Amino acid sequence: MFEALTEKFNGVFRSLTGRGRITEANVSEAMREVRKALLEADVNYNVVKQFVKDVQQAAMGAEVIKSLHPGQVMVKIVNDELTRLMGPVDPKIYYVSPGPTVIMMAGLQGSGKTTTAAKLAKLVIEKDKKRVMMIADDLQRPAAIEQLCLLGEQVGVEVYKEDGVKDAVRVAKNGVKYAKEHGYDAAILDTAGRLHIDEEMMNEIAAVAKAVTPQQIYLVCDAMTGQDAVNSAKEFNERLELDGVILTKLDGDARGGAALSVKAVTGKPIKFIGVGEKLDKLEAFHPDRMAGRILGMGDVVSLVEKAQEQFDAEQAQKLQVKMAKGTFGFDDFLKQMQSVRKMGGFGSLLKMLPGMGGLANMDFDDREINKIEGIVHSMTKDERTDPDLIDSSRRRRIARGSGRDVQDVAGLIKTFKRSREMMRMMAGGAGAGGMNAMKNMLSGKTDMFSAMSSMKKVKQRSKRKRQPRRKR
Repeated sequence: MFEALTEKFNGVFRSLTGRGRITEANVSEAMREVRKALLEADVNYNVVKQFVKDVQQAAMGAEVIKSLHPGQVMVKIVNDELTRLMGPVDPKIYYVSPGPTVIMMAGLQGSGKTTTAAKLAKLVIEKDKKRVMMIADDLQRPAAIEQLCLLGEQVGVEVYKEDGVKDAVRVAKNGVKYAKEHGYDAAILDTAGRLHIDEEMMNEIAAVAKAVTPQQIYLVCDAMTGQDAVNSAKEFNERLELDGVILTKLDGDARGGAALSVKAVTGKPIKFIGVGEKLDKLEAFHPDRMAGRILGMGDVVSLVEKAQEQFDAEQAQKLQVKMAKGTFGFDDFLKQMQSVRKMGGFGSLLKMLPGMGGLANMDFDDREINKIEGIVHSMTKDERTDPDLIDSSRRRRIARGSGRDVQDVAGLIKTFKRSREMMRMMAGGAGAGGMNAMKNMLSGKTDMFSAMSSMKKVKQRSKRKRQPRRKR
């Protein structure tokens, strides 16, 4: 979503590279470009004005550390101000005892409110280990109740409903009573929306909130609507006293203005973000991580968290040993590719790696993994374990078995061998120098390609040192 903004910011920082001191002149020049980039990203004008002012005040007179460049100093300053602009945020849901904790979902039609209710229910079950149910209280939109019931089946959550009833306050009160009687920890209340804010909708949702006194009220906003999302958040907050905002469709083509504006305009934090259509694509919002993504610094913490969901410690240890010994085979390679697909695909993961934002814009077709699976499954067990056995005749047989060209098979084998060598160096084959290169990459001091080049040079130097001197 933030690709255009990231590109503009990187251009600003590159323009400062090589200067020995941050001065009022070059800060003003850089801030003009920052202001333009933020306005093009549909950030609220008053928010942009204050943000630029805060960055200028923080930057003026800041001495450049000897080991850094002015561009890097500005990255640090802008990163801190972006984090402050969007935060602080506590993404935890605090539950009352005895339950249920009532979580009320509000928002306009089309914002993804009903789907987000189901996503939140799934998150509460898996992350917080709580018993949760949903209450179908959207009595205005046709098929809203049926949609929530269908989503409830998909996430394994009971849905309370009253067919033929048009009194939203009654349904809400009865639903909360049912949740309490049946020992639920949380009850997620899906309320009615409209195509636009009107008095009738506001009166109804205010009456529901007064009747059930929810512990949390979340406004669901569509990030694709930009400043309209911020304006609706402001109006809802004046009537409901929101506890937070959930931004949906952040995986789309939105310019990011809502994410950067909503906290400053409403005073209410973004609690969660929707990053996909599937029911597991709701994440807690972390301002520092989002700032890192916007500035092209990656989000290694989120990447590690995603990886931890897919790998257990024992499996990771065995894999590391295989990498270090160079015995990493095609079966292991295929498992990693399948895990990457579960983690969201190559494109989304590259955005989380420092210095890899540009590559994330390339067309990564995760369906290629299906082709890889077909080729690997056409290999014998020995070939998958030791790809060096695969000669030209074996490649032709594998190509026939998988329905692919011989060039596809040869390309996969070549890519695999290159990846295996890279993984071997990353696992410790390149020594301390290689590990330092990897640490620099993860800290954002260099990109992946520079890190790998550094490890390769270290390895070559270590080889030269091991060679005995020739006698003259």
